[in-house]
Amino acid sequence: MYYVYATIFTQNPNGGYLVKVPDLPGCVTGGSDLEESMKMVKDALCGCLCVLEDKNQYPQPTTQPNNFILQENQFVALIEADTTKHRIEHDNRAVRKNVSLPAWLSAKAEQSNINCSQLLQEALRERLGV
Repeated sequence: MYYVYATIFTQNPNGGYLVKVPDLPGCVTGGSDLEESMKMVKDALCGCLCVLEDKNQYPQPTTQPNNFILQENQFVALIEADTTKHRIEHDNRAVRKNVSLPAWLSAKAEQSNINCSQLLQEALRERLGV
């Protein structure tokens, strides 16, 4: 599902931001700068909403974010959350893939106690930078 929630960014005196989603108590995060804080709150919001969706308990977003009473070091931003996309990106279920290896290479890997599935995962993470 797709949502948009108001968030309150509080600038820390020593740098960075603390970010809260008022409609979702406990949905709090932060970052060392604005860019990181935006990424972190989007991820936190998606995670919180996924849990609440599973319980069918997610609250409706505030429709009047301009009514928030803010301090001097705060501002409101609307953050979008796509829980369908988030679930796909964070799906850690194992997926079976058939791969072809030369017999000699498979035998050497087996003799060396190399787990080909684990090695393939590590290589893909390294190649993809994830």
